[in-house]
Amino acid sequence: MTALRTASGFGTGTGYARTAKIAALGLGLAMFASGCSGGSGESSAEETSAETETAAASVLSCPESQGGTGEDPGAKGDPAAVPASTGTTDVPLKVGTLLPTTGSLAYLGPPEIAGTNLAVEEINAAGGVLGKDIEIVHRDSGDTTTDIATQSVNDLLSQGVSAIVGAASSGVSKTVIGNITGAGVIQFSPANTSPDFTTWDDNGLYWRTAPSDLLQGRILGNYIMSCGAQTVGMIVLNDAYGTGLQSNVKTSVESAGGQVVAEEMFNEGDSQFSSQVDSVVAAKPDAIVVISFDQAKSIVPLLTAKGVDASQLFFVDGNTSDYSKDLDAGTLEGAQGTIPGTFASENFKESLLGVDPALKDWSYAGESYDAVTLLALASEAAGSTDGKAIAAQLESVSGEGEKCYDFAGCVTILRGGGDIDYDGYSGPITFDENGDPTEAFIGIYQYDGDNVPQPSRSEAGKL
Repeated sequence: MTALRTASGFGTGTGYARTAKIAALGLGLAMFASGCSGGSGESSAEETSAETETAAASVLSCPESQGGTGEDPGAKGDPAAVPASTGTTDVPLKVGTLLPTTGSLAYLGPPEIAGTNLAVEEINAAGGVLGKDIEIVHRDSGDTTTDIATQSVNDLLSQGVSAIVGAASSGVSKTVIGNITGAGVIQFSPANTSPDFTTWDDNGLYWRTAPSDLLQGRILGNYIMSCGAQTVGMIVLNDAYGTGLQSNVKTSVESAGGQVVAEEMFNEGDSQFSSQVDSVVAAKPDAIVVISFDQAKSIVPLLTAKGVDASQLFFVDGNTSDYSKDLDAGTLEGAQGTIPGTFASENFKESLLGVDPALKDWSYAGESYDAVTLLALASEAAGSTDGKAIAAQLESVSGEGEKCYDFAGCVTILRGGGDIDYDGYSGPITFDENGDPTEAFIGIYQYDGDNVPQPSRSEAGKL
């Protein structure tokens, strides 16, 4: 494993070229509370009942929010000053996307698509790859309840794409990874977090800018314990994404001396969650982790109706989103969630809004931007638009070399004969031989009174 070359304090408003506060992995179990304590034995039954309902909420005391916004990774290059490519290609680089515009992860589609489109704009403004503009073709991934992804992949492959950016869902990716990589095409996901992909037989053609849930699960579990929880309940989507996170959160909680007292599963396509909620609430956990996609819109009201305080709720990247139009004001105030990646900088948000003025979420926009940029740089380094040739250069353009932060800056170095080390909006990217980033940030967000997640702190870790 490589050590962190650069680090971030995005929670305090500093860029990741500065020293990180790696809080989650060392967050004090000194704050570890004693759990729900009983009364003096003299309370009435009614008083005891009321204390029981509120005790779990009062036991949690999370680290104070650091707030802040992200910063740009570094200075961008000048597109007008990029030297002409030393290579040529008869076949321009064509990238497909397999990102959700329908289904349970549809809210992630807009920022991911905007990130890819922004990268293409900047690459072409700098003269494109190997002397030709690159092309991007968007197709819907749907979710695991449909066969949309397979149809979209077949369409993209028929158009001769060299790489496909997507899917967002690990479950969806598992249904198409063999089709994509078997065709000699790169699959590059900006949001897959299932640990299963690390050892997948993919001919070296599967890559991702999102870290494995080994990291998100570890940080979320440690963070919950730092809040003082001793017992944890979980409501979990029964797929590759959900069970992977469940396992890693549980391992982290138990390693810190806590106990997972309830684990209730549901399947993609389910619309009723009362039995899962009833079982978890009956276990009286100090904290409840909801691992889902947009099913959280139905699960949260059931939990709060049972007296669960929002401050007991913890979400993950699949459901940490804006619920201002879905839930009554204040419903989620104090709840928290994690999303891999750094906080989006104001400059990056402005650029994304120039591509899609309707954007409200920024989740995985940086990872999507970085995926396309890395593909373009690897293609330039390979002197080819062939998928296998590009894949052979992805580890190199993200590893040791002169630091650079966008296509224009990096390709200028490449065309001058130098080695590059691309760091992007998703963090300091360094791939291993499995196509996984070896270091990453996990952002922790806290919900405000409008049910909108706000940056709270950023934790760095290695894989």
